[in-house]
Amino acid sequence: MSDSIIKPAKRTQSITYAVRDIVVLANEIAKSGKEMLYLNIGDPNLFDFEPPRHLIEETYKAMLKNFNGYAPSSGIKSALEAIEKDAEKKEIKNIQDIFITTGASEAIDICLTALLNEGENILTPTPGYPLYTAIQSKLQLYENPYYLDESNGWQPDIDDIKSKINEKTRAIIIINPNNPTGSNASRETLQKIIDIALEHNLVIFSDEIYDKLLMDGEKHISIASLNPEVPVITFGGLSKNYMVPGFRIGWGIVSGNKNALKDYIEAINKLLRARLCANHPEQYGIAPSLLGDQSHLDVAIKKLTSRRNLTVEMLNSIPGISCVEPRGAFYAFPRIHNIDDDKHWTEELMKETGVVVVPGSGFGQLPGTNHFRIVFLPPEDILEKAYRAISQFHEKYMNKFKVSL
Repeated sequence: MSDSIIKPAKRTQSITYAVRDIVVLANEIAKSGKEMLYLNIGDPNLFDFEPPRHLIEETYKAMLKNFNGYAPSSGIKSALEAIEKDAEKKEIKNIQDIFITTGASEAIDICLTALLNEGENILTPTPGYPLYTAIQSKLQLYENPYYLDESNGWQPDIDDIKSKINEKTRAIIIINPNNPTGSNASRETLQKIIDIALEHNLVIFSDEIYDKLLMDGEKHISIASLNPEVPVITFGGLSKNYMVPGFRIGWGIVSGNKNALKDYIEAINKLLRARLCANHPEQYGIAPSLLGDQSHLDVAIKKLTSRRNLTVEMLNSIPGISCVEPRGAFYAFPRIHNIDDDKHWTEELMKETGVVVVPGSGFGQLPGTNHFRIVFLPPEDILEKAYRAISQFHEKYMNKFKVSL
């Protein structure tokens, strides 16, 4: 047998996924018997959140009826109709196509693949969800991050966006509400992004997977609702709003000028047909979820608001750490002042306390700043324990490494 090494594709060399990568070290630490407090993965099912009962029942019925074979490539009719109705509630007009995918992640992957050629670029929010940079590496695009403004509630920095556009820019991504910061974009910000997209002929990819998880009476504005002509693909899914991330059910909604989008929609559908279909029986849970009782959201938002408040209060009380208040989703992105390396900080935190968070560098951040992402899904007693541990650790860290506050 040959001992020749099988070389992987170059396109995989720069692919990282900080949310999962950090678990490798966490698992090693856990082997020592240390109690671990996992605040790194946004999975509500690990804690006291459950999906609506009717979603589970309708999915189970579909399995019993043996809807276990292939579905149409774009999804089943009842689900597509429900997604369209929900989009209409969000005031999205001029819808040209809807398709169901294996999580919103697959929809994002397919839509980027169908649009971008090697050497082109997309404007990517920073901080932002690391899936986008992973796909960017796979497609051999070059990085073109734009920054969110921490001093302005993590709103997209419009001037920075304008300065980053070049002849190879094809699209702009927004994540709204944002992961990892929990920010909710304002109408004014979204309108400015539309103006930029129209001026430079850019497609807008709007990741709205957390659109129903907003606190303090905040309203979510879908960017596609502000202009029926601008090409927008709105991504959504059941994972977060309906507490079934393991179902892997997401979708894309294509809206905008029909003539401008015609060829691009066909390219998307070529890829959809090539991969056959998304999970079939789970699609029967889409209509009852979107069109049925939404009371589970009230319960979830009440819990999240309380845990968000605790998070902001306790983290902002730690000398050398500041935290902008999240408005949606279940993440916070605190800043660690006066340190040089957030990855080192988070690794040392894990080793000493067992608290698992994700370094801000895994999501991108303004050069010269350091952050970490907290998932505030756990109950208050777990969060309090974790934040006390962070406070005690941070004081020791600053002393050990001779950092002044």
